[in-house]
Amino acid sequence: MTRHVEQAMGTVFSFDVRHDADEAVARAVAWLHHVEEVFSTYRPDSAISRLARGEVGLTGCPPEVAHVLALCAQVELDTDGYFATCPGGRLDPSGLVKGWAVEEASLLLTEAGAPRHCLNGGGDIQLGPEPGPWRIAVADPLRPDTLRTVVTGHDLAIATSGNAERGPHILNPHTGRPAGELLSITLIGPRLTTVDAFATAAYAMGDDARDWVEKRDDLEAFAVTNGGHTWQTTGFAAYTDLAP
Repeated sequence: MTRHVEQAMGTVFSFDVRHDADEAVARAVAWLHHVEEVFSTYRPDSAISRLARGEVGLTGCPPEVAHVLALCAQVELDTDGYFATCPGGRLDPSGLVKGWAVEEASLLLTEAGAPRHCLNGGGDIQLGPEPGPWRIAVADPLRPDTLRTVVTGHDLAIATSGNAERGPHILNPHTGRPAGELLSITLIGPRLTTVDAFATAAYAMGDDARDWVEKRDDLEAFAVTNGGHTWQTTGFAAYTDLAP
């Protein structure tokens, strides 16, 4: 068994690997720091910062930049513009990068022979392809020590978006104003790259997110409204062992 905690990208990443996988975890950690070097909008020398300032083009950036921007463009299309690659008019793919980085780190572990793992990047989680003792708590956004539900499973991604911890920082791209119809929304699906980005977009949608998620075969959702009530999509109950 290997457990490790690492600070990167302005948050904390935790590795719970049910194998002896020190070398694989070290490679995954190196990958996370590489992603930070390339995509940090707080580092003036990062590729994404230089691209945003027009100092380089895509051909002058590492190849993963073009890949991530293509993923962002697809998510923007899939969410009817509720996900923005350029929030406030400035290039910033951060809403997708962390989930993508964690998912890629999960693939590195699996390819190294460590498929029983749980990777947590700032509360957004990718579970490996083999079953483990994974029970992921979804906290009440106003009372973090109180559970609202618990997600179980494997080969699964879980991401929660809301304003409880950081205040109103998620904007509705269509209005330019902070989103606020929901206190939080948790999405589950197969891949954290899209699940994390979709969670941000779904929070910006507010209660309209329920219909949007119901139309997708690859997502389920659980939300806490401003009034303290909850709703969940039709298939969400299959992933939980605790009634909301």
